[in-house]
Amino acid sequence: MIDINVDPEITELSRAIEKIWEIGEGFGLDPFPTHFEIVPTSILYEFGAYALPGRFSHWTHGKAYHQMKTMYDYGLSKIYELVINTNPCYGFLLESNSLLQNKLVVAHVMGHCDFFKNNIWFGHTNRQMLDAVKHNAERIDRYTFNHGFQIVEEFLDAALAIQEHIDPYIRLQKKGSHHLSEAVLQGPLEGPYDDLWRLEHPKEELIKAEMKGKKFPPQPEKDLLGFIAQYAPDLEEWQRDILWIVRSEMLYFYPQMQTKIMNEGWASYWHAQILHELDLTDQEFVEFAELNSGVVSPGSRRSLNPYYVGLMIWKDLIKRWDNPTQEEREKQGREPGKGMEKAFEVRELENDVSFLRNYLTPKLVEELDLYTYRKEGDQWIIVEKDWEKVRDALVGQMTNMGFPVIMVEESDYRRNSELYLRHAYEGKELDLNYARHTLKYVQILWGRPVHLETVVDEQKVLLTHNGEMDSINKMD
Repeated sequence: MIDINVDPEITELSRAIEKIWEIGEGFGLDPFPTHFEIVPTSILYEFGAYALPGRFSHWTHGKAYHQMKTMYDYGLSKIYELVINTNPCYGFLLESNSLLQNKLVVAHVMGHCDFFKNNIWFGHTNRQMLDAVKHNAERIDRYTFNHGFQIVEEFLDAALAIQEHIDPYIRLQKKGSHHLSEAVLQGPLEGPYDDLWRLEHPKEELIKAEMKGKKFPPQPEKDLLGFIAQYAPDLEEWQRDILWIVRSEMLYFYPQMQTKIMNEGWASYWHAQILHELDLTDQEFVEFAELNSGVVSPGSRRSLNPYYVGLMIWKDLIKRWDNPTQEEREKQGREPGKGMEKAFEVRELENDVSFLRNYLTPKLVEELDLYTYRKEGDQWIIVEKDWEKVRDALVGQMTNMGFPVIMVEESDYRRNSELYLRHAYEGKELDLNYARHTLKYVQILWGRPVHLETVVDEQKVLLTHNGEMDSINKMD
């Protein structure tokens, strides 16, 4: 029985959600249970800016909110949906969307939720992250009350400056090959206060005892944020806690960054498949065609639309495995009609790096009109259109999320507890201005002078920040 006071459009949307779920499961999708909420524009943009509802406050989140709102107010962009990787998942629909738009969004969200549940790179994410970020925010609010807004905000500035410098694969290392404590390496947090136990850390005396006569860490350490949180000699307990909070939240977001093209392409493929099975009116079908063409448009000449690129690779992959060539049948044993089976296998095992490396073909590079370019003066110049070089350039941009790899080499450099870092240089130089600013934040966190070895103009150099000034010196 339907309550006559309920908005008829809400009632129809509820029925559509049930039908969309039935169709998607019929195709083989296996998402987490998903709760949908219809929210106003201001709420959706707040969620989009903070990435998760209830997350701690920081000026960068406010800046992101105003950028999104300004783009929306001027008609330059629009967030149609926001979906959260939890169990159950949460999907937020914009109240100003049309009924058809929200039907498409629901189908798109279903694709994402299937991906979250089944892709191996999401296997270690905290599925109760909404509770976790709420309690993280409460702790940071308490620190703000106790120590003052400016002090905590400035410390957060420093922590967020190196939030990308973590090691998401640290759990995969062989036992004994790492030195961070087992508390750091434990699985997803089961409760909101679990990471408080991570506050047990080696005191300075213990660190020096471990390092006496030995290089520490014994092997280069990629998890810069975790290393500082555990071993920085002068941090207060609340400061260490903030570093663990930033690190745990970054670990949650990392798989989404690793699979952006795959995930958006997967969701785009399935929203189209599902909506074609819905009983749409002629007007809805026209609206869907227009909306879908906007979502999966090629994008500008200097930027990739992950929805479009991902969708085209998925469609090509399914087509090629459905219709293998004679050579593929003979040499690889491929059987016709295995496209969808292969797609579900790839959805489970790959990330963007392997997805592009394995399934971006010469034909696709040509069809997608992909190339590398550089700016000369005021002009953008095409540098390369060879498919392998273009593919490898894209893969290179995705490796480590495009962030430079910075290794902790020594934590007692010059026997003075100074931190020595090394840029894993592979032909791409650091932005020196950005590196100097970031090194200043690292020095704030470590509390002693910090050094960064890198390469500039094919010459090894050492950037140093001692807390008052920075310098750059050539190395032998």
